Amino acid sequence: MMDSKNGLKPVAVNDAEKASIEFDPFAARKNEHPTTDRETLMHLMKASLGTGILAMPYVFKLSGLLPGFLAALITSFICSHCSYILVKCAHILYKRTKTTKMSFADVAEAAFSNGPIALRFMSTFARYFVTISLFVTYFGACSVYTVIIGDNAKQMYLHYTGNDVNIRICILVFMLPLILLACIRNLKFLAPVSMLANLCMAIGLGISIYYFVKDLPDLGERPIIGDISAIPSSIAITIFAIEAIGVVMPLENQMKTPQNYVGVFGVLSRGMTMVTIVYVLMGFLGYWCFGNETEENITKNLPVNEIKAQIVKISVLLAVLLTFSLQLYVCVEIVWNAIKDRVEKREAMANYALRIILAISAVMLAVLMPSMGPLIKLVGAFGFSSLGLIFPVIIELVTCWDSGFGQFHWILYKNIICIAFGLFALIFGTISAVSEITDTFS
Repeated sequence: MMDSKNGLKPVAVNDAEKASIEFDPFAARKNEHPTTDRETLMHLMKASLGTGILAMPYVFKLSGLLPGFLAALITSFICSHCSYILVKCAHILYKRTKTTKMSFADVAEAAFSNGPIALRFMSTFARYFVTISLFVTYFGACSVYTVIIGDNAKQMYLHYTGNDVNIRICILVFMLPLILLACIRNLKFLAPVSMLANLCMAIGLGISIYYFVKDLPDLGERPIIGDISAIPSSIAITIFAIEAIGVVMPLENQMKTPQNYVGVFGVLSRGMTMVTIVYVLMGFLGYWCFGNETEENITKNLPVNEIKAQIVKISVLLAVLLTFSLQLYVCVEIVWNAIKDRVEKREAMANYALRIILAISAVMLAVLMPSMGPLIKLVGAFGFSSLGLIFPVIIELVTCWDSGFGQFHWILYKNIICIAFGLFALIFGTISAVSEITDTFS
């Protein structure tokens, strides 16, 4: 990671432009185990194509076919665009600060440090805000993943034994495998795990879509427009499902050819386009099939007594299990950067201890609150809305302040729309999620 003391000194725009000709951050970058474009694409799709896709039919149930479709499509597009913004700003700031790598927090700090003079005092606040928000958001996401693992395990146990079991016990059973996966330290070595997780998820989704389309009712039986007041919840769930802002910069930092990450046909664009198509298709077909009976986790709607449905549940369980370490990677990186200078003598031992502690803590949070729906909404609305939608846009505004916002100030107007959308999801989605969580505990 970048040295925030030396790498974020304010540099005048003219000096930065002159330095950009002389300094190539990608040629100067050193990685011990760099990832290829294909490996990065696998990681990106796995980070985005996670447990949230199982809740996409529920998005359509909440608000109806048309609002659900628009919520999924528009939210996916804006999330993808904001991830793109973050990386483009990072590439600009690499040259301005003569730095080869940056985390999300580094980008936030560098943007304000090198932005308008009146805003430079906010650089430290920007770093801490992003760091704390990232940790809380991804830690919550890890807990949601653990709940889904326990939920699928409970369904399978009930089917094969005929005995019901508390979901909290099912969650605790998987604590050891989750700890072992969390101990994989390098993204290069996580690539095969992500590929296997993608394969498991593809099998699960493929069979699920088979169930959806084999006996579809008349589409006219599904309301075109449902409960309009549920649109904020639909957006919050979609944001949680597709947003992967926390892994965007770590993946870019580990690439062999980071310049291929962005662009019309870059790794980021290709990955997010494929993910968006799968999400919208899954949500639309799932709700078309099950209607008002659609569950928060669509695998609950499948007939557990059939072999194909059992394969779906096992595939999803394995996919989520194998994805846990990639999601936890964000939390580990944040805490490790804060403590690594204090544990230089026992670095490896301290790193493993940190991973074990974080994995256990995420599992225990899931045991405390094993209700998936409200937790997904809260993490999506509060965490991913602020981090994935609002803050990247603010970073772009600050980064482009002196160089301009394009013809007719189109960047400014575009970003105002993104901020308004993010604030809408943040405020109304959080209120709805907190209300549901309060009712659950009551």
